Amino acid sequence: MKQKTLFVIAALLLLLGFIVAALLYNVEKEEQAGQFAAANNAALVRMHSPSLGPAEASVVIVEFLDPACETCAAFYPLVKQIMAANPGRIRLVLRYAPFHKGSDQVVAALEAARKQGKYWQALEMLLARQNDWVQNHAAQVARIWPLLEAAGLDLQKLRSDMAAPEIAGVIEQDLLDAQTLKVTKTPEYFVNGKPLPRFGIEPLKQLIDEALAASRR
Repeated sequence: MKQKTLFVIAALLLLLGFIVAALLYNVEKEEQAGQFAAANNAALVRMHSPSLGPAEASVVIVEFLDPACETCAAFYPLVKQIMAANPGRIRLVLRYAPFHKGSDQVVAALEAARKQGKYWQALEMLLARQNDWVQNHAAQVARIWPLLEAAGLDLQKLRSDMAAPEIAGVIEQDLLDAQTLKVTKTPEYFVNGKPLPRFGIEPLKQLIDEALAASRR
């Protein structure tokens, strides 16, 4: 009987130790995420970064995006749904990580579309019709022109503006910041500066929910 009691006590102590270790691990991870956000704040958002939502929003989602990335196209409408469910409380900031072949030219076209005031129309058209211009994970740039024209863009002006040095500078800066933030795949998200603990739409929702809850306190 005494041996059984000792076994139960030992098991309980082991369980308690596991719970304490798990709590300490979570606290440590939270502290690391906070330190990461503070140390890399400058690399997260730049003056040139396109954004959607109010500047004073309590939750800022930074997404590193490749327009030729299939997962980016799948996640974008889901993020828009989360924003619509929390009106005025979330701002989405886009950064570029054109890792796929030819994607840098598509990014240049998006930035040129911004000069015509049609950035979001161009982006959403290209993401929605991604299968029309991405083949074998590579951007077929010649196939984006009909889509951009359908979005209301002046193609002659667009092609001219794509060559602007400031657009090349935007792409270069975003790639440098991606390197600083250890972004190696797309889409990559940061919520109020904190990186996702693991990839997936559910971890993203959880991080956003936590940020929204914290802003209510």
